Amino acid sequence: MTSMTITEKILARASGKDQVAPGDVVFANVDKAMMHDVSGPGAKVVLDEVAKEKGEIKIWDPSRVFMAEDHFVPCSDVQAAGNMETMEKMAKDWGITRYYRFGKGQHGICHTLATEDALVLPGEVYTGGDSHTNTAGALGLFAVGLGHTDLAYVLLNGKIWFRVPETILFKIDGPMPDHSMAKDLILKIIGQIGVDGANYKTMQFAGSTVTEMEMDERLTLTNMSTEAGAKNGIIEPDEKTFEHIDSRTQEKYTPVYGDSDCHYVETLNFDGSKLEPMVARPFSPQNVCPVREVSNIEIDRAYIGSCTGAKIQDLREAAKIMKGNKVKVRTEVLPAAQSIYKKAIDEGLISIFVDSGALIGPSTCGACCGAHMGVLGKSEVCVSTTNRNFPGRMGHVESQTYLASPKTVAASAITGKITDPRDLSGKM
Repeated sequence: MTSMTITEKILARASGKDQVAPGDVVFANVDKAMMHDVSGPGAKVVLDEVAKEKGEIKIWDPSRVFMAEDHFVPCSDVQAAGNMETMEKMAKDWGITRYYRFGKGQHGICHTLATEDALVLPGEVYTGGDSHTNTAGALGLFAVGLGHTDLAYVLLNGKIWFRVPETILFKIDGPMPDHSMAKDLILKIIGQIGVDGANYKTMQFAGSTVTEMEMDERLTLTNMSTEAGAKNGIIEPDEKTFEHIDSRTQEKYTPVYGDSDCHYVETLNFDGSKLEPMVARPFSPQNVCPVREVSNIEIDRAYIGSCTGAKIQDLREAAKIMKGNKVKVRTEVLPAAQSIYKKAIDEGLISIFVDSGALIGPSTCGACCGAHMGVLGKSEVCVSTTNRNFPGRMGHVESQTYLASPKTVAASAITGKITDPRDLSGKM
């Protein structure tokens, strides 16, 4: 039997096969599915058309589906409010009990909830109605985003087809410097391979640098595999993975590992010890350079938020830099989930941000996707912990967004210009 990677093994299990290889088309059983306040109503439109032909429909397994209100919350307009009403009806009609409602207990960005509450587990196939569903692959599962029609098919049938992707192994070794974070690493990788460098491939991350990372940092790597065109991002599970999951759920799971002699279409090596703070300039995540090369750029806004950059570890690192300092530009901090917000309060991080002059906001995707909660004007420049900086991504098509780590964004907020955290006197 030919050896397989972790992704190939997961897809083989899910499709009832002993063996799969890159290029094979498989019909895989789905373990978990997710929809939010954009993809949920979108999938319902498709399902309503099915209902016209077949009558009343039922989804395959409500216990395996979760819903989150996160993109247009607090509701930005009447249409957004209507989407919430649609979501409520979907949950009631289909018996979906894992429904994270904004402003009602635990809620937040769907990708953060998936891992923060251990809704998905190692070895599973997880599909979600959002392109950054890849994030959960840091827990050792096959996590992919789907469009409305494919999501509707999963909701009805509990399975979907995939072409088995080739795997690129990104091996990163060496102790990461204190001034750098996983965001700097993934930006460096995307800067090297480009936004199509992993098109429909698996990005698998390994090496001593990754092993030493906390789970929040690993999630940043898999999250932005999307920006390199990857089908999925994945990290093989280890004791840190198990500790993360077992502290959040008692649900049983079976970890999957690739064979020691499995084939990678390519192996790219990086030295984690030489990593420096990086930034992606407008208007592409691959337009990357060291922060010090653009340290003269004045900014109008600093944003610490999103599924990429507002996990508890992100907030801790930003707070270390902002403590005792005052921001010079509009600075917003939006924890990625209510549970993270609570941790940030308990650890005193929120007080640090408020004392610096920053605004603390709700757990929402609004500003990241340029929908609401603070869009950018025509001439505004923002440095952000988010994952995309395409034209118009965070507001006006001529506004400019620079992508950076929470450390860099915090340092920039204090100086009013893009700043390498090493260059902030007395802090790094």
